[in-house]
Amino acid sequence: MVSVEGLSVEFGARPLFSNATFVIGDRERVALVGKNGAGKSTLLKILAGLQKPTSGTVSISRDATVGYLPQVMKLSDTQTVMQETEKAFAGIERMRGRIEAMNAELSERTDYDSEEYMALVERYTRENERFQIVGGDNCRAATERTLIGLGFERSDFDRPTSEFSGGWRMRIELAKILLQSPDLLLLDEPTNHLDIESIQWFERFLAGASCSVLLVSHDRAFLNNVTNRTMEISVGRITDYRVGYDEYVKLRAERREQQQRAYENQQKEIADIKSFVERFRYKPTKAAQVQSRLKHLEKMVPIEVDEVDNASLHLKFPPCVRSGDFPLICEDVEKSYGSHTVFSGVTLSIRRGEKVAFVGKNGEGKSTLVKCIMGEIPFEGKLAIGHNVEIGYYAQNQAQLLDDDVTVFDTIDRVARGEVRLKIRDILGAFMFGGEAGDKYVKFLSGGERSRLAMIRLLLEPVNFLILDEPTNHLDMRTKDVLKEAIRAFDGTAVIVSHDRDFLDGLVTKVYEFGGGKVKEYLGGIYDFLEKNKIESLSELQRPAAAKSETKTVALDGGRVAYEQQKEQAKRLRKLERAASEAEKTVTELEAAVKMLEDRMNDPANAADAELFARHGTMNKQLAKAMEEWERAEEELDNFKNEN
Repeated sequence: MVSVEGLSVEFGARPLFSNATFVIGDRERVALVGKNGAGKSTLLKILAGLQKPTSGTVSISRDATVGYLPQVMKLSDTQTVMQETEKAFAGIERMRGRIEAMNAELSERTDYDSEEYMALVERYTRENERFQIVGGDNCRAATERTLIGLGFERSDFDRPTSEFSGGWRMRIELAKILLQSPDLLLLDEPTNHLDIESIQWFERFLAGASCSVLLVSHDRAFLNNVTNRTMEISVGRITDYRVGYDEYVKLRAERREQQQRAYENQQKEIADIKSFVERFRYKPTKAAQVQSRLKHLEKMVPIEVDEVDNASLHLKFPPCVRSGDFPLICEDVEKSYGSHTVFSGVTLSIRRGEKVAFVGKNGEGKSTLVKCIMGEIPFEGKLAIGHNVEIGYYAQNQAQLLDDDVTVFDTIDRVARGEVRLKIRDILGAFMFGGEAGDKYVKFLSGGERSRLAMIRLLLEPVNFLILDEPTNHLDMRTKDVLKEAIRAFDGTAVIVSHDRDFLDGLVTKVYEFGGGKVKEYLGGIYDFLEKNKIESLSELQRPAAAKSETKTVALDGGRVAYEQQKEQAKRLRKLERAASEAEKTVTELEAAVKMLEDRMNDPANAADAELFARHGTMNKQLAKAMEEWERAEEELDNFKNEN
């Protein structure tokens, strides 16, 4: 399929990688891994024919076609979804144009017996046969089937691509590639803008595809589910591991351990040779031995150890004031744009210290609800931010708010406080701003670099409620681990909008699914949520067959009823806890007010203030009523807990 031999790429005097040699066979699934800047995207561009190497050769089978999905898409905002997708058939359209031109020429010519006319007829026949073989007359139908399969509605076909989010634009690019039916698929960070459902669909597609795949991704779960071979770019070399990603991690650790031992042995040998030369350099009797050892030293090939950053960087959010028990409460929140309802009846409460995930398809309202919480857009219903809540908000557009005229280091130095200022360089290195990158001006940063810088700023702000919208885009695996550890150790509350299953695993304890204009709550982690959804979808698929078995139907219904009961009980418990907490808060506030009035009444200067004594009487009545409501709320809560 693909043969690469002696491939080298240099930028100036610095080699990116050199003497790369490998082969990708039919139906192979290969992961390309390495540090940011190692040359992964460059290698994909070379294989796609978009960039020339410094030296070496790339050989692709004569009849093989290549499909390339770049990390940064360039879609025309003036095109509709259908027009953009039909670009996949550019070759077929050129073929159609040639056939029409030849047909017009045949209709105009009258030299039926000439050799030129017969040659034209033969070319027309051959080209028309090719056109039929590739399905030229079925392009429109194939395009519609593919777009519908990727989740588009027929009403979307004539909408401009500018109306769609990054995830849906990625699907358009995927549709174009799929319609081309390539023999080799080159994918650069394909999951950055896909939702969980789309990622799972993509995994299933790649599993059943007949093409070969070479992909770059920082999604560990995606790599494990798709690839069975891993190629690593490190210290300018490409090392081939014919195993999946998790196994590659183990083998790589063993390989580096062996390299380290060999390196240490070589360094000891070099030290011994140099010591011998220094001792006997001027002794005639040892001259031959000294020269022999010097020649051996010259011929010695230095052993390199693969680059691995073992620095354990642990980030902690700075301390902040304690928030109220419920930092966020939503009751019957609704958001509509004209006749289109994004969601309605959203009722949820998030307790202090909870880490929750917002998941769902692109366009179902996750970011919309976040904007409602931040007060950026109007909405219907009740949405309350709790007492003493300090929100730290990360969104993709936050990167555009950075000051262009300062350096990366100064951007962080302005928000850093205390001892963390001594670790700014380490923090920047963890987020891929090591070395001279810290001295770059913000205006020269790419979109991904600006996003990472905005994330670092957020990590250093004293907040107790984090709202993160797709925080892992543009982050490598090590950096994601640093961020995940920081959020896990965070004392406050966090809402995370993400499609990265590996990042959410072990981080969140509650999942809110957005879909169909509603928001459903799932208790447990992200894989608990996926498992529950899988079970539900399977039961729906099996519903016709289960009708034959009354026992199975009862079992399924019983399970569904039990789940709904559990869900209602949890909702009722949260409501009672919230009522008791609010009643207690009211009592505390009234007691403080009564105490303040009594202090004023004890002042001899206010002995004749009748209004003051009247307010004291009224306030005491309010306090007595509040005490009764608090006792009733606590009693209802205790009874509910005892019953369940």
